[in-house]
Amino acid sequence: MRRFAVALVAATFLLGACTGSDGAGTAAKPGETEGPYLKGSGTLRVLASSELTDLQPILDAAKAATGVEVKLQATGTLDGVENVVSGNAAKNFDAIWFASNRYLQLHPGAGDKIGTATKVATSPVVLGLRESVAKQLGWTDHRPTWSEIAVAAGEHKFTYGMTNPASSNSGFSALVGVAAALSGTGAALNAEQIAPLTPRLRAFFAGQNLTSGSSGWLADSFAKNAAEKNDHAVDGLVNYESVLLSLNASGKLPEKLTVVYPSDGVVTADYPLTLLAGVNEQTKTNYAAIADYLRRPSVQKEIMAKTWRRPAVPNLQLAPDFGPKGGGSLPELPFPGKLEAANALIGAFGDALRKPARTIYVLDLSGSMKGERIEGLKSALTGLTGADSSLSGQFTRFNGREQVLMIPFSTKPGQVSRFDIPEGNFQPTLDQIRGYAGGLKVSGDTAIYDALFVAFDQAAALAKEDPDRFTSIVLLTDGEVTAGSRLDAFKARVPQLAKVPVFTILFGEGNVAEMQQIADLTGGKTFDARTGSLPGAFKEIRGYQ
Repeated sequence: MRRFAVALVAATFLLGACTGSDGAGTAAKPGETEGPYLKGSGTLRVLASSELTDLQPILDAAKAATGVEVKLQATGTLDGVENVVSGNAAKNFDAIWFASNRYLQLHPGAGDKIGTATKVATSPVVLGLRESVAKQLGWTDHRPTWSEIAVAAGEHKFTYGMTNPASSNSGFSALVGVAAALSGTGAALNAEQIAPLTPRLRAFFAGQNLTSGSSGWLADSFAKNAAEKNDHAVDGLVNYESVLLSLNASGKLPEKLTVVYPSDGVVTADYPLTLLAGVNEQTKTNYAAIADYLRRPSVQKEIMAKTWRRPAVPNLQLAPDFGPKGGGSLPELPFPGKLEAANALIGAFGDALRKPARTIYVLDLSGSMKGERIEGLKSALTGLTGADSSLSGQFTRFNGREQVLMIPFSTKPGQVSRFDIPEGNFQPTLDQIRGYAGGLKVSGDTAIYDALFVAFDQAAALAKEDPDRFTSIVLLTDGEVTAGSRLDAFKARVPQLAKVPVFTILFGEGNVAEMQQIADLTGGKTFDARTGSLPGAFKEIRGYQ
């Protein structure tokens, strides 16, 4: 009888928590007793947006209350969508938990891959500016439109950081929101509207001086740069409201951010915990128990207090830090209604809208790279020329207007090869890069730091000619330095080097500690290709360039 009763409650919950519903299972109204927890057993395996790792303490409490352990595996937006659409997610996971399912649901057949969805929290994508800058612009008492924000950014009245729309939902939501607002139609954007909007969108992105593949790394980088007042510091962030409020509460900022809520609307993440299709009855019971726990008013308040996300359950009072100040609504801007429009917008961002990139690859061609390793490197570079036809591959290829440099090294640095990709008809240049990759050969020792010095010299020289680019260096090596300069020499020269982040790839027998130090000293990040694929690491880095 007890098993029957639990199953009946779980079934009732699932019927009330269908996709798009705000049903809360057994969650009570504020002030009421919440009732007994639904129970499950075992593990719920969840493919989740990387920013949701901050919910781990709440998920630990959920396990104690329900008997269900939630195991999160972080993923980027496009990789996550691709996993679901291809059917691979169902092989390894029971549920997905993205910031939003809107882009996923545009894909044909996606509806057959997912089941019940329960909204857990919400967070609009807005603008946060240093208080002094917001006051100077008159936005502490006035809510500007996205059009006003775009004009001010184009006139260089402020600078900001934003994640890459091809890698992160916050960046994609910002792109969708700005484009929808600037179109002024009040309707879902279509692919034909993007080209006429290009000049105004370019003005908005002219103010972007910091980029990232994840909201968390962007926030950390912003705080670090602001505290150090270094050359990478910007005036604000376009990000989730939760990230901006968390930064203000962290005590890490020398000057708090004013959260600017555009008067014409926002795009909001609603974090739907979504069951994958075809799971067994025990998994459905486990899902119901966790979803019910997360939607209880007491837990919703805890999520709000600990992560600064808004409650998904209605009638819960917001903390005073949430805006907009003085009241006013947050209209929801329309999301593209067709996949072609969404993909065209992401493609246009990379090729025509954003500030162009300058990417310098420092590639280990020493003898230890022979065999599978050099073939992996060739495959990784070839994939970035458009040969990778996967969903993530479409948007991580080299972009129009991008400047790509290749610096091979072994016993000493090799010849620098430069490829300037035009805004249109860029396939011939991509074919040249593909040919270059196919001709790479290995031999000799490993002069890591001598090659890095060449890369920094190239960055400095090119910045004098054309300073208005996102410049980054990617270092791939599978071993320790055996020739030329050493780490101490690099450390000594860092203050004199161009301010360019180095993204290091952990690979083979490479010195992990040194790769981490190089990334830390330059404001970069490490990417691990020891357990995953090298092409995968190269694609992930693209979000930070």
